Order: sequence, then C-alpha cells, then structure tokens
Amino acid sequence: QVQLVESGGGLVQAGGSLRLSCAASGGTLRSYTMAWFRQAPGKEREFVAAIYTGTYHADSVKGRFAISRDNAKNTVYLQMNSLKPEDTAVYYCAARWGSTYYTSLYKYDYWGQGTQVTVSS
Repeated sequence: QVQLVESGGGLVQAGGSLRLSCAASGGTLRSYTMAWFRQAPGKEREFVAAIYTGTYHADSVKGRFAISRDNAKNTVYLQMNSLKPEDTAVYYCAARWGSTYYTSLYKYDYWGQGTQVTVSS
C-alpha cells in the first residue's frame, strides 16, 4: 500500500514561486507514474502534471510549473513559478503503478491528503 504525503504549500504573492514535495512510502516509486492534481473551491479536481521517465504538463501550467522526481528519495516535486491567483487550490499528489500517464483522476490509485496553495493578487 503506497502512502503519499504532500508538503510545501502556503501563501505567496502573484509572480512568486513555491516547490511542493510528495514523499512516498510503502512502494518503490520508480515503478509508478506520479502526478499532481489540484482542486479549487467549487471546481472539479484537475490534472496538473505527471511523470514516469518523461513528463507531461497541462497547458494551463506549461512553462511555469515543472514536475520532477528523485527515486532515491522516493519523492516527487512540483516547482511552481510565476504563480497566478487562479493557481489557488489544494494540490494533491497521486500515483498509479506502471509507465502510462493519464490526465483522469480516476486512473490513479493512491492519493495524498493535499496541501493548500494560495496566491494573492
């Protein structure tokens, strides 16, 4: 059973940066596709980025956010730059076994508890 714990959220001004971390236990991270999703109040949870060996980013964050992983540390990161107020959301880390990434949240089997990111204007 894979367990995921996110950290690194907080309050930042527009244009600022944050780096989120997702620490995994209970499994070998290198065997999993890892992803970040986010959910703003009153909205559905949406895909942000995924990584296995390659990476994939949603159009809304491309060029501003970057997902990466450190398999030795069993940790996945989301570097967020040039943050906008519309990036405000709870950010969730997710995992699915195998090398195929999906943008649908229903394809992921394991989830963290989420970390709040608030971007002020």
